[in-house]
Amino acid sequence: MALAQRVRQGATLSAVFGVVLLVGAAAGAWGEPPAVPPRTALWTGAEDLAGADLSPLQAEQLVGASGDRWAAHLSPEEYAAFTGGRYRGVGLSVGRAGDGGTAVSEVLPGGPAAAAGIAVGDRLLRIDGAATDQLPVTEVVARLRGRQAGSTVALAVQRADGPVRDLVLGRIELATREVAVDHPTPGVVRIAVRAFTSGVSGQVREAARGAHTVVLDLRGNSGGLVEEAVATASLFLDGGPVVAYQERGERRELSASPGGDTATPLVVLVDGGTMSAAELLAGALQDRCRAVLVGSRTFGKGTVQQPSRLADGSVLELTVGRYTTPSGRSPDGVGLVPDVQAQPADDPGELALRVLAGVGARG
Repeated sequence: MALAQRVRQGATLSAVFGVVLLVGAAAGAWGEPPAVPPRTALWTGAEDLAGADLSPLQAEQLVGASGDRWAAHLSPEEYAAFTGGRYRGVGLSVGRAGDGGTAVSEVLPGGPAAAAGIAVGDRLLRIDGAATDQLPVTEVVARLRGRQAGSTVALAVQRADGPVRDLVLGRIELATREVAVDHPTPGVVRIAVRAFTSGVSGQVREAARGAHTVVLDLRGNSGGLVEEAVATASLFLDGGPVVAYQERGERRELSASPGGDTATPLVVLVDGGTMSAAELLAGALQDRCRAVLVGSRTFGKGTVQQPSRLADGSVLELTVGRYTTPSGRSPDGVGLVPDVQAQPADDPGELALRVLAGVGARG
């Protein structure tokens, strides 16, 4: 059955990390996932919430009462930005350094952070007065994003052993760069995907076209739209299962479209920030023996959220099921273990190239 036929009633399934964390901290920077997190409650209400005439307060109360740690109520603008690849912030990505500090891993050109002179490698010491080394990286990201564009955030940053700079930056709406492409060695295309927003699978298709070998970098990928992850899997699989999930007790399956590239050597880079739809994709490629997973254990979010557009145009996201990989594994709470695990002294990117060279030699 074609993929389009398998997405029932035109519903857009999403396996999202949550709107405040749409843009992950940074590739390779999240570390190991926590011990098995609290089990997420499933929405089992029989009524269809699409079109429901709920006030914002009622929708927020429903989210709070659901017991669903991934539930969210999004304004029309927030949902459009979320699925379309926009976010509010200061144009700054961060990650956990080896010594436990918080380091700047990326600065978006033209953003407030770049205008303030912040550079990759700078240490972020405090955010709104709170020491970042005492906060999870996810909390640092959430505080960087804030609640609305136009608000401000106070940062204390330091370059090497230089003086500490106290800055106040204004948040703006930014376009995410979900797909980045480079060529680390001749003949190798590395495709880094940060999140699965609308159109990402097409960008991956173009990047991989004609490649001799591919590194698909899913480190720090916070998830996104399930259909985009399945479409990306279809680029490297010739039909067959990608994911199965339970929705209110009913088993559903999504399969790859036929005709994908099954010959080009493929390595997938993962880490503790690889989650949700990204784990779905990585797990499918691993189970189907299509790719070698390299890096560290993934985050462990194995749930699926169903968006319902309410009467006022806002969207309610509630968890409706848990998914499994083609072999029946659930990553929920445990993550995926790479085939080749990076050691603390390893550069995961270099390790991926060494593994890819071996894969190519065997092929």
